[in-house]
Amino acid sequence: MYIWLTAILLFAALAFFAFAQAASARNGAQSAADAAALAAAQAARDELLDGLGEAIGNGDDWLDWLDGEGYEGAGAQAAASDLAAQNDADLVGGPDDAVVNGFPGYWVEVRTRYTVGDTVIPGTETQRAKAHATAVIEPRCDLPLDADPKKPVELKCDGLDLEIDPDDFDPLDLPDASDLFSVHLAD
Repeated sequence: MYIWLTAILLFAALAFFAFAQAASARNGAQSAADAAALAAAQAARDELLDGLGEAIGNGDDWLDWLDGEGYEGAGAQAAASDLAAQNDADLVGGPDDAVVNGFPGYWVEVRTRYTVGDTVIPGTETQRAKAHATAVIEPRCDLPLDADPKKPVELKCDGLDLEIDPDDFDPLDLPDASDLFSVHLAD
């Protein structure tokens, strides 16, 4: 009786260990997905700042750039792939454009490069964890209703007061991209 009870307890402990290994792989995949989505959105946020500076400098209508419109996401793929790889995962989906609550962002899916490992549960030695995440770029600035891209505009950006004068503009006067746009995970 003691031998049977010991064997059952040992098998239960090994099965619990297998589930813990699977949970650990899943958490690693989720961390990689979160990092990849954030990297894609941050690359787009940087592109937004560059586009804003160019639009103001060229005398174009630059107000849409402050709403998070106009970027192409040229560096999003490379940034997402790089961060996924740094977290021992591969990008298997995305970065795809996503819109959450009206704000632009990116959706990604990753798969770990490592498996769950050998356990008492058959088939886990080849199983890789997958996860997905969405990151959003949210403008921090409130535009006045009467804003005119040809005249000086005073912005309130989450506690930062900023004046942009298209006639007296130096791209070095723009604040950091993180002052104009926040990047966060949506799910």
